[in-house]
Amino acid sequence: MDSAEYERKIAHRFAAFDQDGNGYIDRADFNAAAARLLTEFGTTARCDKGQALYSGAEAFWQGMAGIADVDGDQRVTREEFVGGAVKRLRDNPGRFAEIARPFLGAAIAVAGGGGDGRAAVAEVERALRVLGASAEVAGVAAQSLDTDRDGKVAEDDVVSALAGYFTVIEPDA
Repeated sequence: MDSAEYERKIAHRFAAFDQDGNGYIDRADFNAAAARLLTEFGTTARCDKGQALYSGAEAFWQGMAGIADVDGDQRVTREEFVGGAVKRLRDNPGRFAEIARPFLGAAIAVAGGGGDGRAAVAEVERALRVLGASAEVAGVAAQSLDTDRDGKVAEDDVVSALAGYFTVIEPDA
């Protein structure tokens, strides 16, 4: 991969977190993602699933800030994201699962509604669109997450896939 391709991939990953497009990632981005998911699936913030989603968003933010917010200003700039989050997550992909699982598990519960840690492919596609993926990307991604082709997406599959997505290999110097 050349450096231009690497930069493009980093920009996409950063934009996935920078939900409001203001040039940095902060707690508000994670809360906004949770709020949009709850609205899309008609779930209230005060119910158990809503509280779990907001708690998961906070845990995700705290994990991200802990590995990337170098200057402690409660914002992760693109430079901090590249220098901190991407490199540290690449070096320790299990860390991504650790910080993302509470949010992703709660998002699957909100989208799936069944309480079995799985959601229908169509519901996962909806969730991905709400979080900013294009319809085409959301459709392909949701289908690929259904690893056993039973029409459902499991939490473990989502965590594993997103860990792979956010683990970006740097170009050779």
